[in-house]
Amino acid sequence: MRGIRIGSAFGIPIKLDLTFLLVLPLFAWLIGADVGNLVTVLNDVLGAAMPVDTLTVGSVPWLLGAAAATGLFVCVLLHEFGHSLVAMQYGYEIDSITLWLFGGVARFAEMPENWKQEFTIAVAGPLVSITLGVLSYLAFLVVPGSLPTVQFVLAYLAMTNVALAVFNMLPGFPMDGGRVLRALLARTRPHAQATQIAAEVGKLFAVVLAIVGLFANLFLIALAFFIYIGASSEAQQTVMKAAFQDVTVADVMTPAADLDTVTADTSLSALTDRMFRERHTGYPVLRAGSLVGMVTLDDTREVRDVERDAYRVEDVMATDLVTIAPGADAMDAISTMQREGVGRLPVVDDAGTLVGLISRSDLMTAFDIIRTRGTASGGETGFDRLSNDADFARR
Repeated sequence: MRGIRIGSAFGIPIKLDLTFLLVLPLFAWLIGADVGNLVTVLNDVLGAAMPVDTLTVGSVPWLLGAAAATGLFVCVLLHEFGHSLVAMQYGYEIDSITLWLFGGVARFAEMPENWKQEFTIAVAGPLVSITLGVLSYLAFLVVPGSLPTVQFVLAYLAMTNVALAVFNMLPGFPMDGGRVLRALLARTRPHAQATQIAAEVGKLFAVVLAIVGLFANLFLIALAFFIYIGASSEAQQTVMKAAFQDVTVADVMTPAADLDTVTADTSLSALTDRMFRERHTGYPVLRAGSLVGMVTLDDTREVRDVERDAYRVEDVMATDLVTIAPGADAMDAISTMQREGVGRLPVVDDAGTLVGLISRSDLMTAFDIIRTRGTASGGETGFDRLSNDADFARR
């Protein structure tokens, strides 16, 4: 989730995903189209007497919809800051907060494994939402009846913030309630096992939500799909982290001596022929023995077939390289690939010398080996199981 950066606060970048630009006007329209019913509900819940006729005349409903939808997403942003600021107090780095289709998400550079820290961070968001709901209600009480439009927006935010807090605390991992559940489970069992249990609860919750959505609201089906995928992804990430304990990039990478490379002056025609023969889709590019770039099959597609004899690798290669050190954790390589949207990383030492290449396939092969041998390896770490595997050592 890259998003468009619109600013920052407390050193945390704030981004808007493209889906947010679609869902904000949709929410504004849905609220505006239903102002009449919403006023009735809010009057009943809050014991108010907002005039329906005044709030449903002319363009007023659409202005109310825009104001209420914007206010809601500002509250969602503050909800995510609740998580983020508490996490920062524990020393965790927050990559960004992004508003998107289903609200907001705070992206952590590293997720906490201490159950007390995760519990505190998880409940911080809903507590912010409840606080915002209470403040909106108190403001609603002091606004005079001569300003029914302001009353409506405050009443709507009061109700939706409390509803947001309650919904987020349902035990559907990866929502806040799911993280609270994992934290409580992790008090008496390993973090990976607690994650697996919380993820299964999240998947079950997603299935139930999807069934309800079939009869109530199709939006709930989309939300259920997001929860199911999120729970599965979190469980997989945790299993991989446990498997790659003490495994470094150097343990998994293809060393420079075994690496297939190309020179910067190689023609694109020769490169594509070589890709076909060797079944590789990406190569480090060297000039005078030094790493100067990376070239992939996608890079060659920028040039028409008839012109490939005239173009050289250096004309199309990527020179703004994302690299990784041989001593970095294998999980760092996975995170970097996901964040940068690349399938392989050159491995360079402190002197900037190319010492190897690590790819997604290298990592998945290592993961499969560790997982296969894990049940018979006793107390071995991921590194022990990997280094003892003769087949992987000979790859």
